[in-house]
Amino acid sequence: MTHHISLRARVLPAVVAAGMLVPVVAGAAPASAATAPQVSCTSGKAGLAAKLQRDITAALATRTGTVAVGLRDRTTNTTCTLRATTSYDSASVVKVTVLATLLWDAKKTNRYLTSREASLATAMITKSDNAATTSLWNQLGVTKVKGFLAAAGMTRTVPGSGGYWGLTRINVNDEQRLLSLITARNTVLSDNSRAYILKLMGNVITSQRWGTPAGAPSSVSVHVKNGWLQRATRGWRVHSIGTFNGGGHDYTITVLTDGNSTMNYGVTTIQAVAKVIHRDLIPTATTATRYTPTTTPQEAYVAVPQG
Repeated sequence: MTHHISLRARVLPAVVAAGMLVPVVAGAAPASAATAPQVSCTSGKAGLAAKLQRDITAALATRTGTVAVGLRDRTTNTTCTLRATTSYDSASVVKVTVLATLLWDAKKTNRYLTSREASLATAMITKSDNAATTSLWNQLGVTKVKGFLAAAGMTRTVPGSGGYWGLTRINVNDEQRLLSLITARNTVLSDNSRAYILKLMGNVITSQRWGTPAGAPSSVSVHVKNGWLQRATRGWRVHSIGTFNGGGHDYTITVLTDGNSTMNYGVTTIQAVAKVIHRDLIPTATTATRYTPTTTPQEAYVAVPQG
């Protein structure tokens, strides 16, 4: 039976090309169903890819908005993606890129951060301070940011123009690439730089530790940066990027969303995805030992142009 199905699958394109069965094929499924992107997973661990694909899909089944997901677990050689190249306004998640650019640039002249830079960097990451971010963004300039993006291989990330760093265009692939550079040795970021970024992402204030850490077991160290932004079109953008290490795993998660009716709606969507990912990767942890984020998530409002 299987043989016949696979044979037919190979023959079908030729039949369609010949002009036969086209109405049947066209009417086989609504265009939206045919074009809606699907969660795609691969894994070196038997059964894990199918489970993640099923559970992430189920977590998003009742959610509105446009959601992009990236997962990579080095330990089991697992990846999942959804809308990996779709672009979103970055909001505050770009702050990790700003810090990475600052450290990458300092490394080129073998200098340490000044006390002013260190204090701005700490405020920017741990409490998402916008004024500190603007100071560092202006100090670096877009040319240096672009230089880092090129070195990092973040080829589809476009810095916001006119000083609006929160309107930098990002996607899952590039954010996952950044998290990969932060969490393993490479030639772009020094070991000291990586440790510094992880330290600050691990010290984010409680009201901003929502999103991807939801459901992470207590055996796992959590590093996170979130962002949100409201605009006249596409509603609220709500994003969370996180790195997780421990419990026999080493993984990174990116969830980007827009088209949310409220900021909390986007947070709930992200946390629904995060919970199933943590559970599928580390199923042995009990519910009691899993991280429950704040019920009053906060973020600083990022400046956007009027209109």
